[in-house]
Amino acid sequence: MSDGRRTFLLFLAVASCQLTFAPRLGAAEDTVTIDSGMLKGERSGTVVSFKGVPYAAPPVGDLRWRNPGPVETWSGIKDARDFGPSCMQTDDLPKSEDCLTLNVWTPVKRPRTPLPVMVWIYGGALAHGNTPQYPGGQLAAQRVVFVSMNYRLGRLGYFAHPALMKESPDEPVGNYGYMDQLAALKWVQKNIEAFGGDPKKVTIFGESAGGGSVMAHMISPLSRGLFRGAILQSPGLPTARAESTPLSTLKEAEKIALDYAASLGINGSDAEALTALRALPAEKLTEGASAQEVLAGMSTGKPVIGVSGAIIDGRFLLETPEAAFAAGRQAQVPVIVGANDRDIGIGQAATKDDLFALFGKHATEARTLYDPTGQQSVDELKQQVLADKTLVEPSRHLADEMIRAGQPTWWYRFSYVAEALRNDPAWKGTPHGFEIPFAFDIPDALVKDKVTPADWAMATLASAYWVEFATSGDPNGGSRPKWPHHDPFVHRLIDFTNHGVTFGEDPLKPRLDLWERYWEEQK
Repeated sequence: MSDGRRTFLLFLAVASCQLTFAPRLGAAEDTVTIDSGMLKGERSGTVVSFKGVPYAAPPVGDLRWRNPGPVETWSGIKDARDFGPSCMQTDDLPKSEDCLTLNVWTPVKRPRTPLPVMVWIYGGALAHGNTPQYPGGQLAAQRVVFVSMNYRLGRLGYFAHPALMKESPDEPVGNYGYMDQLAALKWVQKNIEAFGGDPKKVTIFGESAGGGSVMAHMISPLSRGLFRGAILQSPGLPTARAESTPLSTLKEAEKIALDYAASLGINGSDAEALTALRALPAEKLTEGASAQEVLAGMSTGKPVIGVSGAIIDGRFLLETPEAAFAAGRQAQVPVIVGANDRDIGIGQAATKDDLFALFGKHATEARTLYDPTGQQSVDELKQQVLADKTLVEPSRHLADEMIRAGQPTWWYRFSYVAEALRNDPAWKGTPHGFEIPFAFDIPDALVKDKVTPADWAMATLASAYWVEFATSGDPNGGSRPKWPHHDPFVHRLIDFTNHGVTFGEDPLKPRLDLWERYWEEQK
């Protein structure tokens, strides 16, 4: 993780804690009734929030590595003014294995017509992430209901020990983090009307592994009918290219789990081994599995022991997204998808020759496209080549496939840099994840008191596209620049730049075309 991204996430976490734990003298609480009981939230301006709302039973004890169970009802009014603990991870923040809660922001004054719903899934390599980093009040103020949820991560979220299959032969096994997300989406269907939301107008959106999670729900038969729109921001883990960030097969995931258990002195594939694994402290199961370590393991081809990531389990995921899209087996919903101009890449190379060797027989052509004068540094070339490979071309491929399936689709690139950062040589564009403050209409979360009118204008514009898409299924409207549908034969795109929103032919098209040929030849 870059220092800049770490600073951004830390600031968001601190800011949200300040908002959460500030004195509440004079605050006006609102209450709602859902299927499990009454909640007391907290009003702030034109928005009321309900935080730390349980959506599933705590996955502890014998429920570790089980699909989420139903919430127990409560009597009285449950205080929902504070975030619940985050799911277990290596990050230093309030966390617990008992973490399956979600948060809702909704306008105080609601129209008679139910509002559209935006459900956010955070990223973090399926190894870290938490909801306080992503306050939804600014989006809710634009007349939507915003929901975010915690879901299990790392070895607690994606783990397929063979004993689990024997214990639960009729249930999906392994993708517990995805099953948590699924449970939250079902909770939305049951309860969102109490917050003024329309269960028939749910858009799911996420960034990085959160965008990959959106993709997983698009192709899962278990998620069908739970949403009507999808926004994928730099989707990864998985991507729309099967070999870019490969999924684990169930057989591979079982071996990963067995090898990890053996490293802890727990052998065998029976119930006794599973009992021993469940007896381990949750903290033990997160050791050595930070997002940075997981990504480094993916880049070097030496994965962190015990970390399988997303699994083709035969129940929730039947196949790769690429295979599902090619066959048209995805949810037929409108889509926004894109990536950033300085996005993250998975892979490694010590020299230029190593880097261009990734293209196989196309190495010479790749060198001509990426380094025509031979003056680019290895580090700069790695950023460009690996980002194109991992996220940028796969985002275009997803857009191409959606259009071929007849789904309304809009493709973007985000390259806006906050004005206070433009003189910093480290900020040559928008790094991985740094479109989020603008999509959430919170640019001050990135640069604090250095935020400028131009930054606010870009955040107002970007978030308005997102909100309008959730509202009508089309990001266009108002006085915003027209965003045409994606055209797989032309490959024009909208770009959120320092000079405003532009639309035109993608300057990276020759590079992405080369990656497209490479990927197609691997099939």
